Amino acid sequence: MGQKGGRDAFVSQGFDTWNKKNAFRTHVGNVDSFHNKAREKLLLKTGLPFRGNEESVNSENRGLYIEVLKAIRETSEDIFNNTLENAPKNNQLICPKIQKELVQCFAQEVLLSIHQEIGQDVFTLLVDESSDVSKKEQMAIVLRYVDSLGFVKERFIGVVHVKDTSSLTLKNALNEVLTSNKLSFSQIRGQGYDGASNMRGEFNGLKALILHENDTAFYVHCFAHQLQLVVVAVAKKHDGVSDFFEQIPLVVNVVCASCKRKDMLREQARQRVQKGLCSGELETGRGLNQETTLVRVGDTRWGSHFNTLTSLMKLFADVLVVLEFVKVDGGSLANRQQASVILAYFQSYEFVFYLYMMYDILHLTGTLSKQLQKKDLDILEVAWMVRGTMDALQSLRDTGFATILPKVSSFCQRHNIATLELHDFYIGARNRTNTKTNRFHFEVEIFKTVVDMQLTEYRDRFSETSTQLLEYMGALSPCDSFSQFDKSKLLKLAKLYKYDFDDSDLIDLEGQLEIFYHSSIKDERFTTFKGISELSRLMVSTWKHQSYHLVYKLLKLALILLVATASVERCFSKMKLLKTDLRNKIGDEFLNDALLCYVETEALVKVENEKVIQNSAIPTANR
Repeated sequence: MGQKGGRDAFVSQGFDTWNKKNAFRTHVGNVDSFHNKAREKLLLKTGLPFRGNEESVNSENRGLYIEVLKAIRETSEDIFNNTLENAPKNNQLICPKIQKELVQCFAQEVLLSIHQEIGQDVFTLLVDESSDVSKKEQMAIVLRYVDSLGFVKERFIGVVHVKDTSSLTLKNALNEVLTSNKLSFSQIRGQGYDGASNMRGEFNGLKALILHENDTAFYVHCFAHQLQLVVVAVAKKHDGVSDFFEQIPLVVNVVCASCKRKDMLREQARQRVQKGLCSGELETGRGLNQETTLVRVGDTRWGSHFNTLTSLMKLFADVLVVLEFVKVDGGSLANRQQASVILAYFQSYEFVFYLYMMYDILHLTGTLSKQLQKKDLDILEVAWMVRGTMDALQSLRDTGFATILPKVSSFCQRHNIATLELHDFYIGARNRTNTKTNRFHFEVEIFKTVVDMQLTEYRDRFSETSTQLLEYMGALSPCDSFSQFDKSKLLKLAKLYKYDFDDSDLIDLEGQLEIFYHSSIKDERFTTFKGISELSRLMVSTWKHQSYHLVYKLLKLALILLVATASVERCFSKMKLLKTDLRNKIGDEFLNDALLCYVETEALVKVENEKVIQNSAIPTANR
């Protein structure tokens, strides 16, 4: 067959008829297995670029793909004799089109493994949109499901370029992705997004459009996003907290505005640590007294504020020195005035009080935020965490003021900040004396008011934790030997999923629940659980998922409900590493394939080269 005939056969019949297929198999089969993986897989797994700026033979740096291959071929004569200029029939596999085709083949194998895990089972949809470095709007899609071993999985299946972010456009793009992966809207049992109106709008949002097609695709607002809104709401509603958080980014910008100021901050910190070690005030040990700097506040993550406050507490004395320097020797009058204003505020008792109060509050919310980043959390466990955080905040409100005061006084004394007598009258703005005492101002008007605002926001934002759906699911909990087990609630839960349980199934489920409960409370393996995730895994390992298949189905429906969209956001974080200012011309298809392999590295490393050749057909559009 001639060259044209071979190309036509490839276009019409796919990779299996490609006239270079055997040459490629020979090329990858005759060399060391490490060489097979070292090129495509290494670069895909690490998100590194394939192409170099100059790939000619005389170039000193021909790009990572070729340079890695050159390094590997020096270790083996067999590899050397079958690669680059020595490749049989010039089958070097360094052409951009060939490389993109191979990347697509790997991506398809990754998708195939995900599809095989899901099969015809149900899943929850996690979607978010964001623009990339070239200002293209991208929609990332993640599926949450339970695999054959009972483990909760959250898998990225693709990123799609959308021309606009209207709910209908997103839905159509989503439908195309699901269809291409042999999945459908009928399999969706949950959906979760951030708080944007185009996503969660009651009438025209993506949530509403999907519910119109499948009314059992229950929506849960991302818990991590709601937690952020709790802190943001208080920062906006309370004047003192608002002023406090306006000053924090300013001091970071002033102190870290130049290399000279940052060096001064480091030198001051070094001298302070050295002095503390000599006097015995500081202890020595592994991990102690490490060099640090002020942590910048994140634009979208309020959890970063806690890290900023922590670093500010450690470097407070050093920050004051830098601010004094800028106040006197700042480059401009505006800089000197800004430093003077910040200094005056930082050297006040009120600032120190806000510092410790917000540190304690953000410490509690930060602990919850870290837990919400886990992929395998179930919604029942998160609901208990939210309630636990609210209880901790209530305890802070009741007893926290008394514990904060000594810390504030000690901090003020260490840094020569004037303290206040709590029984004296409070002196407000413009030195006006009030009829209220300092204690009333700091305890009632600030501390208890701010904590009460936090508690109110928690109750309003996390309304899902008290919904009927969560109440019913709580009866599945195996904690304390199934102490919350309630057959009537579980039957009501099953009725909410009308496409999964018909009338006959509900009758069988009632019997299975009764037998499952009595057999499990007598089985020692089932009496020490901490959540339904562990219950799912043990049911599979003991084959109870087959004996009580309807109970297990109900358990899976509870497990796949969304907790947070952190998995989607991680995809965008990796996309920023993959598509950078220097790699801003990556095409949509190549970006999707490369990002899929970069995110789902666990599946990528299991892909065999021979399987790529046998099972993947390269689309005509990419030829």
